[in-house]
Amino acid sequence: MAVGKRLAAAQGAWICFQDEAGQVMRPPVTKTWARRGHTPVVEVSGKGSGRVSIAGLVCLKPGQRGRLMWRTRLHRGRTGEHGSFSEDDYIAFLDQTHQRLQAPMVLIWDNLNTHVSRRMQALIATRPWLTVIRLPAYAPDLNPTEGVCAG
Repeated sequence: MAVGKRLAAAQGAWICFQDEAGQVMRPPVTKTWARRGHTPVVEVSGKGSGRVSIAGLVCLKPGQRGRLMWRTRLHRGRTGEHGSFSEDDYIAFLDQTHQRLQAPMVLIWDNLNTHVSRRMQALIATRPWLTVIRLPAYAPDLNPTEGVCAG
């Protein structure tokens, strides 16, 4: 992490922590009771209504107010539809954040398969304003975005 701080200071860059989360849009059903011999029936609306995913960035820079950027995506489970954010979704989100911040970015994120794919590596390589640092395998305490996206 110290490398990222020094790099960001030298470049005048924002340090951006990224995380994602997802939530099924079906209401939770918990236990209920009924008289012995009578099966309880709990009516639930919205069955199979899909899932919502959110990707968030907490962006920090000394002397500036912190920024929270996010994108949501609704998945209905249709044929050919991605179940989460794709490489193109993430890179579009990063491009929009860069335009908003108008400065280089040091991105710190986890090792999600979409983040480490060859396609993502190629997309990152074409953006000279973007430096990526990967977190260790499981380190939620190092990522302040974990608390924002946790549901």
